[in-house]
Amino acid sequence: MQRITITIEDDLLAALDGFMARSGASNRSEALRDLVRRGLLAEDAPDGSECVGVITYALDPSQRDLGRAVPESRQRHHDTTIAALSVPLDHHAAVEVAVMRGTVGSVQAYANSLFLQRGVLHGQTALIPVKTEIEFHLHGTRAHTHEHLRVQDRWKP
Repeated sequence: MQRITITIEDDLLAALDGFMARSGASNRSEALRDLVRRGLLAEDAPDGSECVGVITYALDPSQRDLGRAVPESRQRHHDTTIAALSVPLDHHAAVEVAVMRGTVGSVQAYANSLFLQRGVLHGQTALIPVKTEIEFHLHGTRAHTHEHLRVQDRWKP
């Protein structure tokens, strides 16, 4: 770890202090490291890397039959869809969350295809780097293998 000195505007420093208080960071250095890590992590995601993507968006389900089309699009991606949640807000709007797994490129492509639909607003994608590990377990006399997704601290080639 290296010690550095930075110059920062008063209002930006106040915002950093506010983030520090909300995030539970114990000091400014910890808060700044967290913000830099988040920013760089999102930018450096290689297309072929494994990830879990959390896709959030608002939509009008009555617009162009989105209430049917969006769930059907997830069904077409059943092998990569982990979970989906729809929260009705009123008669014309819902907030939805889809959790997908796959490569960065495939998750982003799916998210972008949703965001381009008329009636879908405020789309965001959060990508979490993971690595699939196959583990062997012995339970009594029955042995089996299964996979675990291990969260990584950064994108690895």
